[in-house]
Amino acid sequence: MRWARSAMQMLEQMSRSRGAKQEDEPTGPHNGSQELVENGAVTEDLATKAAVDSDAPADLDDLVVHMSDVGVRRGDNHLLTELTWSVELDERWVVLGSNGAGKTTMLRIAAAELHPTTGTVHLLGERLGRTDVFELRPRIGFTSAALASRVPAEETVRDVVVSAGYAVMGRWRESYDNMDTERADELLGALGVAQLGDRRFGTLSEGERKRTLIARALMTDPEMLLLDEPAAGLDLGGREDLVARLSVLAMDPDAPATVLVTHHVEEIPPGFTHVILLREGRAVVSGLIDDVLTSESLSLTFDQDLVLQRAGDRFFARRR
Repeated sequence: MRWARSAMQMLEQMSRSRGAKQEDEPTGPHNGSQELVENGAVTEDLATKAAVDSDAPADLDDLVVHMSDVGVRRGDNHLLTELTWSVELDERWVVLGSNGAGKTTMLRIAAAELHPTTGTVHLLGERLGRTDVFELRPRIGFTSAALASRVPAEETVRDVVVSAGYAVMGRWRESYDNMDTERADELLGALGVAQLGDRRFGTLSEGERKRTLIARALMTDPEMLLLDEPAAGLDLGGREDLVARLSVLAMDPDAPATVLVTHHVEEIPPGFTHVILLREGRAVVSGLIDDVLTSESLSLTFDQDLVLQRAGDRFFARRR
């Protein structure tokens, strides 16, 4: 709710200038001072849990994602290989790479929709494979083309957003109060589609659908937001409008940790702080965007001789 209101204020300022929590405590490794003792001995459950999480990073409380030596294999195909990657609470990450680089696979793991073949993953303090993903997923906002294809065409835009509270796709007999619908309308307004609340999802343009699904992803006030190619298929105007709104989100201190997948450096919104470049399922480089996003790293990632240029807070690339 706080993000929606502050985002609307910031967007109004942008228009004038143009002339027109986590409730659940993460579980980290146990040491001698942290163990609970019953009758002079550590309980069996705690001892087991300590052994299970013995490879968890010491600073797990500050991480929303931690992947260690993660691999994903389907038959003879390696979709990800030895991937190690972490996202902190206040970071905004871009995942950049060509088709088939493993970007969506990595994001699906971060969304608790896919388990790795090898390696360990901690999400919001919970180890994947040792926690109930149905309790974990509502804490994560996720948008993708696959999700958009599951929305009933006759569903109203407002219901697409508000039904996220029950983690269902397609409103049925759930009961929502005024606070839910007001929040949905605020989020739609912050993303520039407030006027579409009563429209059917199937009648929307590609850009309107993208923004509706981002509003849905934010509906539950998630601790992490994952955006899989949110600007794909948009025309120039639609892309620039979405980039501006995602920039407002990225710069808001109340917004959740965010990860955005894209093929194009032109789609990186100002305010995103980190980048990981993938090629053939492996990390080429990762770190602060100002340090590691270069002509050299981009050329290696896309196997082309590329020139990276920057104008203000925006990036542009072309073949040399």
